[in-house]
Amino acid sequence: MDNIFFESWTKVGHVALLTVISFVTLFLFIRISGKRTLAKFNAFDFVVTVTLGSVLAYMMLAQVSLTEGVVVLFLIISMQLLFAKLSRKSKVMEKLLNSSPKLLFYKGIYLESSMEKESVTKEEILASIRQKGIENIDEILAVVIEANGDLSVVKMYDETTTNSSLKGIKNHDIENFPENGEL
Repeated sequence: MDNIFFESWTKVGHVALLTVISFVTLFLFIRISGKRTLAKFNAFDFVVTVTLGSVLAYMMLAQVSLTEGVVVLFLIISMQLLFAKLSRKSKVMEKLLNSSPKLLFYKGIYLESSMEKESVTKEEILASIRQKGIENIDEILAVVIEANGDLSVVKMYDETTTNSSLKGIKNHDIENFPENGEL
């Protein structure tokens, strides 16, 4: 406990140098890995981000060598890119890595069971509608919670459309939704 506030200027300089090198290394890796690393988070992206931050902290505090830290950063970002590529090519991998969107509100009806599973309140749904600048709730066809947790608001559509963005939403496909609003 003798060195709780200060150990030596050499140690401070060492940590400062490692911080700069670690920061620049992570920045370069993220630039190389592309926009996906910076996209809105799904569960997988959150784990990657927390892991990168943790490794960076260990590198900055010299608890792992610079080489070990760089290797770990490289492997984490490489695995993220690999899993992203696999999820684009495989529906099974896509389902493992990403949750699927869920309908929370449809044609004036709050879908309570979906709201409960996703821990979303009516107030949050209404807030998402207001954020879109929509005052009249009757203008809303649906509100969907996306894989990254965002709430998407879908306005009423022309009844003749056959190309709805709501098609394929798990267990709540538009064609299977009762027109009278009963669930």
